[in-house]
Amino acid sequence: MSTAAIGIDFGTTNSVVALARADGSVTTRSFPTRQGAVDAYRSALMFWREGRPPETRVVHVSGPDALDMALGMTTEHRFLQSLKTHLSSRAFQETRLFGKLYRLDDLIGTFLSDLTADLDGLSAMPLVSGRPVVFAGERPDEELAVGRLASSYAKAGMAKVDFAYEPLGAAYWYARDLKTPQTMLVADFGGGTSDFSVMRFEPGGTGRLEAIPLSHAGVGVAGDTFDYRIIEHAVSPRLGKGTQYRSFEKLLPIPAHYHAAFAQWHRLSLMKSRETMAELKALIRDAVEPGKLEDLLTVIEYDLGYELYRAVSAAKIALSGADETRLSFRQMDVVIETPIKRSEFESWIAEDVGAIEAALDRALAEAGIAGGAVEAVFMTGGTSHVPAVRALFDRRFGAERVHIGDAFRSVASGLALLALDRQRAAMPA
Repeated sequence: MSTAAIGIDFGTTNSVVALARADGSVTTRSFPTRQGAVDAYRSALMFWREGRPPETRVVHVSGPDALDMALGMTTEHRFLQSLKTHLSSRAFQETRLFGKLYRLDDLIGTFLSDLTADLDGLSAMPLVSGRPVVFAGERPDEELAVGRLASSYAKAGMAKVDFAYEPLGAAYWYARDLKTPQTMLVADFGGGTSDFSVMRFEPGGTGRLEAIPLSHAGVGVAGDTFDYRIIEHAVSPRLGKGTQYRSFEKLLPIPAHYHAAFAQWHRLSLMKSRETMAELKALIRDAVEPGKLEDLLTVIEYDLGYELYRAVSAAKIALSGADETRLSFRQMDVVIETPIKRSEFESWIAEDVGAIEAALDRALAEAGIAGGAVEAVFMTGGTSHVPAVRALFDRRFGAERVHIGDAFRSVASGLALLALDRQRAAMPA
């Protein structure tokens, strides 16, 4: 049976394409990569130059292969990730890659084109793309973000695209088999944002599902933020954060901006400039603890950011099932071995969990209901497995009402079903 509708979950870290058939069955698209087939396609691009002048050309690769090539390539290249986080910011207008100017919607359009390559009838098929309830950023410009996202899809050959809140997609997937009406809270935890929707579902007599949104809320705190807290407290101090250097017989703190770059691992590659490397080498000469800054220089010089974040992510995951773990990183003579207790981690993220709870409270208040009126809670995304987050929802709603969904497929699959239902609703009776 051929595809009747498409749902796309364009994520900060990973993206998923779901294909719905006319009978309501859904599959997620599988992508061949060097490491084997995957459903979650890395939201990344890598550009490099091929050939010799005057026939030099700029080429690119996307997804997991972009990451693999970036980690192994020694020649000049540009690796781009987390493009979604820039959608709402006017600060990112354009960038120049090997002499060619790219706007943000050019870059995202290139990625979306690769993500949907070889799908038949794409331009005419019903398509729903997810969007966060609140876009990432300190002062997100929603109109700008949605406009850029629509332009990106158009550049990828998908001018007819509808948008839906990502938690609505997750809710649609969970509620597809409902037989009785239900009021549901959906919590969708991505890499950059945590989004909440309160929904009322009314199963229809024709097999369609009527979804009545009661409220939406979100916050720019999610899995990436939790990773950064581990970096901030357990890693950066071992790479010189909080140490000092001598200047004219005075002791001064190492400038904070060198360690602020660890907020996103791929930003480390932007530090690999002649000026920054020279500044660090000068600081090392005058540092009170030069070995720590030498390790920082090594991490930057040899592009070890991804391996470092893999170690951090592994520690975070381990703390979901254990009271204590050891963060272990050993690359290029840089050794970081440090124990982390879950209690410590939870103290580091306490303010972030508080921000998540505040967004949850806004969703309930806007819906005009108390927690007791929520009949089911559906959580999706990796952060839903963090004990402090799960405990928050268990405490507020009771563990028996909380359900955990597929971290990668729920949103896209629900969006595809939503696209199918929207098409059916638009057809004449």
